[in-house]
Amino acid sequence: MKQRVPEDAAGERLDRFLASLPEVGSRGSAERVLAEGVLVDGRREVKSHRLAGGEEVEFEPPERAQPSLSPEEMDLRIAYEDDHLVVVDKPAGLVVHPAPGHATGTLVHGLLAHDVAGGEADRPGIVHRLDRDTSGLMVVARSEEAHRRLQAVVRRRELERRYLALVVGRPRSRSGRIEASIGRDRRDPMRHSLDTETPREAVTHFELVELLPRHALLDVRLETGRTHQIRVHLSAIGLPVAGDLVYGRPLELGLERQFLHAASLAFTHPFTEERIEVESPLPDDLVSALAKARRPLN
Repeated sequence: MKQRVPEDAAGERLDRFLASLPEVGSRGSAERVLAEGVLVDGRREVKSHRLAGGEEVEFEPPERAQPSLSPEEMDLRIAYEDDHLVVVDKPAGLVVHPAPGHATGTLVHGLLAHDVAGGEADRPGIVHRLDRDTSGLMVVARSEEAHRRLQAVVRRRELERRYLALVVGRPRSRSGRIEASIGRDRRDPMRHSLDTETPREAVTHFELVELLPRHALLDVRLETGRTHQIRVHLSAIGLPVAGDLVYGRPLELGLERQFLHAASLAFTHPFTEERIEVESPLPDDLVSALAKARRPLN
């Protein structure tokens, strides 16, 4: 098949570009595609080749394995659904898709009962993710075509994702834009950071919602969607997310996880062109923590 490289992919490695395509879907699949040969404007290129934008990439899509996952009974809140997609309100503590140590009991297993499909066999329907201990809204595809179109919405940065984050400290301004590339940390493979050998563009916007005695409640909007992006960016400007053990905060305010909630999701429906806007209230544990953060200092 042939795929035109969008202008915003300029500078991206060929293997990473291939992995981002719904027809390929992962780094492992991209490696197999490259082994078979990939042409860029008619010339065979290696995986490290840097794209300029506008080229025509020709490759043979990998064969998809048949899903071997089984539906599992879960009490999931479905915030919106139609024939093409589902918006689910993910609870904290639930892993999105199977991974080492999480072969069962993931959100994907629960969503199989809602006819999700498209994309990789081990993560059907998934077009974006939330960390295990981040709660809130995700949109999931119900067909291969829906998956392809939703991925295009994400690539064009037209999926509007807003989060509520309680941070420690006081922001220097009521709003801000953080632009700093993120990748896996050079020294700690469990963390992501600005100190990385694999930087990827990352942009985060924030607005102050409420100033509290020791904390601030922020409305955070993602422009890109890198792993741990909000947590890394806010920590980098001296505003770590409350309860985020990975990025240096102790558990506080009765929290058992980071105070981060995907509170709203908005996008133009890729089939009907209807404007979809969905909201999710703060879960009880975060409501309780916020009440404690509001208490005046003694």
